[in-house]
Amino acid sequence: MSDYLTAQFPGTGGVIKEAPEDFLVEEIPLYSPCGEGEHLYVEVEKQGLTTFDLLSRLARTLGVRERELGYAGLKDARATTRQTVSIPGVKPDQVLGLELEGVRILSARFHRNKLRPGHLAGNRFTIRIRQVREGSLDEARDVLHVLQNVGVPNRFGSQRYGSLGNSHLIGGALLRQNFEEAARQIVGDPSMISNERWRTGAERFAAGDLEGALAALPARYRDERRMIHALIEGRSARAAVLGLPRKLLRLYLSAYQSQLFDRMVTMRLSTLDILWAGDLAWKHDNGACFFVEDPAFEQPRADRFEISPSGPLFGYKTTLARGQAGLLEESLRDKEKLRVEDFRLEDGLGMEGERRPLRVPLNGVDVTADGADLVLAFSLPKGSYATSVLREVMKTEPTGA
Repeated sequence: MSDYLTAQFPGTGGVIKEAPEDFLVEEIPLYSPCGEGEHLYVEVEKQGLTTFDLLSRLARTLGVRERELGYAGLKDARATTRQTVSIPGVKPDQVLGLELEGVRILSARFHRNKLRPGHLAGNRFTIRIRQVREGSLDEARDVLHVLQNVGVPNRFGSQRYGSLGNSHLIGGALLRQNFEEAARQIVGDPSMISNERWRTGAERFAAGDLEGALAALPARYRDERRMIHALIEGRSARAAVLGLPRKLLRLYLSAYQSQLFDRMVTMRLSTLDILWAGDLAWKHDNGACFFVEDPAFEQPRADRFEISPSGPLFGYKTTLARGQAGLLEESLRDKEKLRVEDFRLEDGLGMEGERRPLRVPLNGVDVTADGADLVLAFSLPKGSYATSVLREVMKTEPTGA
């Protein structure tokens, strides 16, 4: 079974992110600042910085506590991104005159509330694909036409699984309380590592040489070194792994949830736009879900893209589908030997779970040829990824988008 929705069309091939200006992301705000209040909404354009890098620089420069700054979405460093952050207790002229490397201030207006994660409608992308196959403009247009009509498979994609592509394996090991396996995966499989010192450290760790692994690992691998230090001190694998930052451990668990969801998307790929009896339909206007009792009655709403089938981000509070859709979800859990109760972890690591649409709408589509390159423009709702569009167009795994 192909895992491309548009398998009938050849891919363009090519590469992305050769330069930061090849990948432009612009937040689509959920609302505009009203012009009054104590929070200054600052629209910025940045290159070479993550969102957290940006917040740190702004807080340090303006003398504000970093945790008091707000943001709607996280943006990659390897791109040109335009996003809004909120800063309390500062005036527009303090910000508009700032000169920070890699940062350009575009506007500053007051609003009454702090900007929170998720306070955006979506993102607009303009992406240059370099070195595409000759004559691929028409195929790209055909692929995008299908995605506009059927929807974009709402995958998380490879960027969710870390530089070695194994974050979900760490999460799965944590969930199953297999801390020895989690530790091995955290240090990494030597065969997957290109950095020489890191690979040497991973080889020594795999051989049981903890002191040698610590000596080889570069200082920047702080979490790995911290875990190995704990093991050298005689702590159990459980204590050593759980001694890592909670934010990091939850990221691993989230990656496992994401990988299961991506597999569910693949399993439903031929019916992404078709409702089944027992489906939990996702309402695109507000994110609410309801059980589909009569698929024929509800299908016209799916055809209008008002609703879509949803899949689970498994957790101990996840509402599961029924009927035929429920059997598919159950088959995935059975294959993984997984119970939703397994996500009820201690130590602040419990994952409640939620539903997520299996497809999302693609809007504002434009594609043009520019010499040997293609330039794509489109918008997606919040929480969905440009990689899902690019992998269908390119028929490769566009890492890091």
